[in-house]
Amino acid sequence: MLGIDLGKNSCSLVGFDTAGAVVLRRRARRETIVGLTAKLPACVVVMEACCGAHHLGRLLAAQGHSIRLMSPEYVRPYVKAQKNDDRDAGAIAEAATRPTMRFVPLKAQEQLDMQSLHRVRSRLVGMRTMLMNQLRAILLERGLVFPQGRRKFETAAGILVTDPEARIGAHIQALVVDIREEWANLDSRIEALDREFVAHARADDAARRLVSIPGVGPMTATALRAAVDDGSAFASARDLPAWLGLVPRQHTTGGKPKLLGISKRGNAYLRGLFIHGARAALASLSKVEDGTGRWLRGLLARAHYNVVVVALAAKLARIAWATLRKGVSFERWPESALA
Repeated sequence: MLGIDLGKNSCSLVGFDTAGAVVLRRRARRETIVGLTAKLPACVVVMEACCGAHHLGRLLAAQGHSIRLMSPEYVRPYVKAQKNDDRDAGAIAEAATRPTMRFVPLKAQEQLDMQSLHRVRSRLVGMRTMLMNQLRAILLERGLVFPQGRRKFETAAGILVTDPEARIGAHIQALVVDIREEWANLDSRIEALDREFVAHARADDAARRLVSIPGVGPMTATALRAAVDDGSAFASARDLPAWLGLVPRQHTTGGKPKLLGISKRGNAYLRGLFIHGARAALASLSKVEDGTGRWLRGLLARAHYNVVVVALAAKLARIAWATLRKGVSFERWPESALA
């Protein structure tokens, strides 16, 4: 068992034999790890699932090693006192020996590429929102208040620039023009990424099946495929929403269960996509005369709207797992067909 504590430049390696004794302890630069492991017999190489771990894992797997990646939070309890890089590497290897340890599947380069596109789009959307908020604040200082909504604000700002009777000076008017040009550039870059997501969803069979689920569009489908591939890392459908943080946090002691708010664990970006999709689909799904519609109407009668949205998002995640694992598209059965 070889534990590697990855760093930007310097990495620590600690190797255990079958009895758990330390037989290797070394520090190496990141670029020399591949050459060092090539001289070792085939073993289990363990790393934390951090930046660069998937790339290095694929290189070491090509040498015949077995690669296991773990979440850093599962390693932390095994770090002994006086934390340092060597003890971190030893804790990584020791944690991997536990029979109940959970591991992160090694991602292919195509999955990481798609995840990178989603991260870039998220950053561009954040920049656009920041730009809009700044422009609203500038105009509010001059007594101009605009309605909520990106499209309404964009139209109003365009009219303001061309209005000769606008109550803003020439400097602010030029500033508004410059901000709107930057805004338009961000819109075009975001739309280009959206078109790429749609094209990828059409080309991928599993993504096409995911899009058949209500509330799941090309963005959610491609992001889910990039994060979990075929869903084989989850033993059951309920494990996927639990990994996404869509289930209640539990604080049970003395046999008295206590459920709190959602745990918000796992992939926050993907969780947000499922929640937004559930919010968009809730209005139509709650009117359908089937089991899902009756379930939603019952929840809406006794729970807050946002609670129902999260519950529906968890259900959509379970349906998505079943779609990936069984290789079938989602199909709603009317009540007449079930009678």
